[in-house]
Amino acid sequence: MEPMLKAQDVRFRYDPERPDYAVDGVSLEVERGEFVAVLGGNGSGKSTLAKHFNAILLPETGTVLVEGIDTRTEEKLYDIRQKAGMVFQNPDNQIVATIVEEDVAFALENLGVPSEQIRTRVDEAMKTTGIYEYREKAPYKLSGGQKQRVAIAGVIAMRPDCLILDEATAMLDPRGRAAVMNTIHSLRAAGITIVSITHYMEEAAQADRVLVMSRGRIVMEGTPEEVFSQTERLKRYRLDVPQAAELRDELAAAGLPMPANVITPEACARALYDLLR
Repeated sequence: MEPMLKAQDVRFRYDPERPDYAVDGVSLEVERGEFVAVLGGNGSGKSTLAKHFNAILLPETGTVLVEGIDTRTEEKLYDIRQKAGMVFQNPDNQIVATIVEEDVAFALENLGVPSEQIRTRVDEAMKTTGIYEYREKAPYKLSGGQKQRVAIAGVIAMRPDCLILDEATAMLDPRGRAAVMNTIHSLRAAGITIVSITHYMEEAAQADRVLVMSRGRIVMEGTPEEVFSQTERLKRYRLDVPQAAELRDELAAAGLPMPANVITPEACARALYDLLR
């Protein structure tokens, strides 16, 4: 079966006159239904790579496929963006209407979707993202987390097979981030593929697979347990580890036999319980 997303030796630079590539020879596949987190410091190329999966950017060399469609195929641009929807860091940049439900319906109306289908799809999207009760409110009256869920609802009303989040929780407080992560898990449970560009290690710890980028290249890849067990290597790329993994390392340094795969509070609590018992 064709992977949801596929990059083959992708290179891209914003200035063709400069030698440095923002994405430098990246190859990867994302399977249908998978939740992949992409980490990296500022300038690592992670957001640039994400924009290739929505055909916002096109590779200078190499190929990007979305469900087998080459993103360079101009006449397929609508199909690509319907299959792979994108949510950005600042929800205010995606919200265009003065009422929540009108904003969620905006793209569908512009595409000429029949009105009875719009009503059904908008209601489904708002319920899925937990903002149905705010449907008649003005977006500017909502919190950051609520606004971001409105932006996500507007994308999933298009019924994409894949949702790409480009640091979608970066501007949110902890409560807003938690609400958006709950929405992400609900979408994944419904079979939607998730690619999340994030700075938050606790979010990445919830993914199926973690990719680490540095200088435009993928330098680490594996399950969250595999990646976050390599604390010293992550620090060389100026990245942290989840707080539970940090506590794991401190306890191990103190002589306690902590498992290397402890990366979540729940796993840390279980390991401590086993030690104390």
